[in-house]
Amino acid sequence: MPRTATVTRKTAETDIRLTLDLDGTGRADVSTGLGFFDHMLTLLAGHSLVDLSVACTGDLHVDGHHTVEDVGRALGAALVECLGDKKGIRRYGHAIIPMDESLATVAVDLGGRSACVFAVDFPVPTIGAFDAQLVEVFWESVAATAGMNFHAILHHGRNGHHIAEAVFKAAARAIRVAVESDPRQPGIPSTKGTLTSK
Repeated sequence: MPRTATVTRKTAETDIRLTLDLDGTGRADVSTGLGFFDHMLTLLAGHSLVDLSVACTGDLHVDGHHTVEDVGRALGAALVECLGDKKGIRRYGHAIIPMDESLATVAVDLGGRSACVFAVDFPVPTIGAFDAQLVEVFWESVAATAGMNFHAILHHGRNGHHIAEAVFKAAARAIRVAVESDPRQPGIPSTKGTLTSK
């Protein structure tokens, strides 16, 4: 079965259409109105080898918070739809990624329970015009909606852009492993027999 999903989300703050294909080639078609965020989502697709399309119109006259948060929610919802009962996936994934002077580790569990531990400090409040706090907001939203444990640790780093890029690339590689088929485990990868968040 194709592991694809299209999620639409419209509120007074954002209007989003997101399409995800877990078995893609890393193609990205992203437009959120936030250039740096588009860059990070493109990296996410490219390094997880998913195809990701995001069209978002948000209340950027306020700030980027609602756009980033709601795209995260849409991505989490798409992950849930793509994975179904999660039979045959690896479930867990982790990666440690260097980006120049920065080094980050991300570990994920698609076990149906949400948690986000974000041990990443940015040395600057903004990356260009992008609020650095929104990197954590995005991953909190993805984790909450996807029923994912998401742990990010920055080992070291001085440049805000490089730190964010290391986190997104590590997350992409961790998710890539977690959603892969496990030939030794054709069933649901849990001793309790279910990985739903209900």
